[in-house]
Amino acid sequence: MATPGSAPGSLAASESVTTAAPADAGPPLTLTPERHGMFGVRGSGDTSGYGLLQRAAVQPKPAERPYGGYFDEVADALVAAMAARSIDASTLELTTVANGEITFYLRPENLQAVLWAVRDEPALRFEMLSSLSGVDYGPLHGDPDPQPVPRSLHVVYELLSMTYRRRIRLEVAVAESEPYVPSAVPVYPTADWHERETYDMYGIVFTGHPALTRILMPDDWEGHPQRKSYPLGGIPVEYKGAEIPPPDERRVYS
Repeated sequence: MATPGSAPGSLAASESVTTAAPADAGPPLTLTPERHGMFGVRGSGDTSGYGLLQRAAVQPKPAERPYGGYFDEVADALVAAMAARSIDASTLELTTVANGEITFYLRPENLQAVLWAVRDEPALRFEMLSSLSGVDYGPLHGDPDPQPVPRSLHVVYELLSMTYRRRIRLEVAVAESEPYVPSAVPVYPTADWHERETYDMYGIVFTGHPALTRILMPDDWEGHPQRKSYPLGGIPVEYKGAEIPPPDERRVYS
């Protein structure tokens, strides 16, 4: 990270960003199970169609060279920048290309150092963080046969280079039991409210954030509504004296 009096993204002589992934950094990215039905609907006679939905498993497959377009140039520049800044090569776990977009999967230990690199290196210059969001690939609430996903919580960073008119995506994955990701705010100040919303909805804790508080839910709210383990609708709603149950409990057939 930057030190007082230094240029943004520069390192003090005594400072090193090299952090080899620890032995307990977590398992590699794994296949998420195929899902049948949505929102915990099972055998209720539900007519919404949610119980019939089927979603394919998420399988990030390594891309093969050549990636196509400017992707190869960006990938080479990223690897070179990491080496120049002594960022451990194991930080880059996986590279995928899908739907015309390239994604670099990173371990979170050196995330902030990589962000400084992609922003400031002349060959990269991704000056703008256009979006930061969370994803939960964990088991659905109410699933009678949940299949655990070791690192189910993901943070996705959409980056734009206005210099070269290019886009890339960075992604990190953490476990629910250790939901800690370094804050991107020192590098991209626009990440401030994005990280607050991701924390509020998914419970991902951004270490080093200047004021990590809820942004949508009340401060005393329990739980994180967009986690897959959270009940659909959350809590019953009271309306003019009547209590309306959560959506996943509204259709009950005898």
